[in-house]
Amino acid sequence: MNSRLVTLLSGVLFGVGLAISGMTLPERVVSFLDFTGDWNPSLAFVMVGAIAVHFVLFRVVMRSKKPLFEERFHLPTRRDIDPRLLLGAAIFGIGWGLGGFCPGPALTSAAAGFFPAIVFIAAMTAGMLLEHATSAKLSRLESAPWKSKSSTIQPPLL
Repeated sequence: MNSRLVTLLSGVLFGVGLAISGMTLPERVVSFLDFTGDWNPSLAFVMVGAIAVHFVLFRVVMRSKKPLFEERFHLPTRRDIDPRLLLGAAIFGIGWGLGGFCPGPALTSAAAGFFPAIVFIAAMTAGMLLEHATSAKLSRLESAPWKSKSSTIQPPLL
C-alpha cells in the first residue's frame, strides 16, 4: 500500500474520531477549559484514551526494525526546553483557549465548511508563515559575519 494513501487514511480516521468524540465543537473544548463555570470533562477522557493507545502502540511499533512505509523511523532528537518551545506552547494554548480549536479539530471542522474553523485555519497559517519568516531572518542574523569575535564588520541597522 502506498505511504501517501496510508497517511490520508490515517488523517481521515483521526478526523472521524475527532468528529465522533465531539472535539471539533469549539464550545466543547471551551467548556473543558472553564473550570469555574459549567465544566465538561469529556475532553479529558478523550485525551486519556488517546494517551493510552499511544502508550501501548508506540512500544509495539518501536520493536520493529523499520516502519512499514519508510526506510527509517523519524523521531525527534532534541530533548531540551528552550524559550522558543515555551513561547510556541504558550501561543498554542492561548489560541486553543480563545478559539476553542487546535489544528486537528480545526481542519476537520473547516473541511465540513464551519466558517469559524476556516477563519482559525487562515489565522494559524498566517502565524506559521510569520514564524517561518522570523526564524529565517533570526538564523541569518545569528550566522552573520559580525557575530564572529575576530570580525570588525559592523552590523547593519535594522
